[in-house]
Amino acid sequence: MKLEMARNSIFATLLRSPWWMSVIVAAGVAVVARLLLPEAYMWYGVSGALPFLGIAIASAWQQRHAPSAARVIDTLAAVRAMSWSDFSSAIEDAFRREGYAVRRLDGVQADFEITTGSRTSLVSCKRWKVARAGIEPLRALHAAKGARDMPDWIYVAAGEITDNARKFAGEQKIRLIEGAELARLMGRNPNLLSQQVSDRTFP
Repeated sequence: MKLEMARNSIFATLLRSPWWMSVIVAAGVAVVARLLLPEAYMWYGVSGALPFLGIAIASAWQQRHAPSAARVIDTLAAVRAMSWSDFSSAIEDAFRREGYAVRRLDGVQADFEITTGSRTSLVSCKRWKVARAGIEPLRALHAAKGARDMPDWIYVAAGEITDNARKFAGEQKIRLIEGAELARLMGRNPNLLSQQVSDRTFP
């Protein structure tokens, strides 16, 4: 049976964070161990920092191709300028490149069902281009749980997500794909930014 890391665990959170945050945590664990533990038990305390150093290495490896701030801005601008037909096709292709099997849905709460291995998620992204995403579409996505018992829920937004919506997503364990993560996901589409450049050059 394949073991999966809980998405909201400290290790999963650090894995999604800049790599140097894990280094800071590892250093903090080592310092606390140095101050509180007797010298005879020092190794046991310091060894507690090793998993965080491992997360730092894994995080740095994952983020080696992370888009620059300028590329994030350009990619999100291009994403917001897309029609629903173009965007839905592009994000469907993006999930497939990530290794998911993708199925389109006709319901109002969610737009896609994506599966990898034995894990299936519902994805809502039809309001991707709103400037500020509020709590209502997240509530609608969560309401779909009554009809489909899915372990994961994903909400995609190219704009800002309000604090209330972000809090609700955290409470209901809804994954938010936004900002740099969305830019990375969509940025592998070779036509995305070239189309934006074309639009700027030929208004």
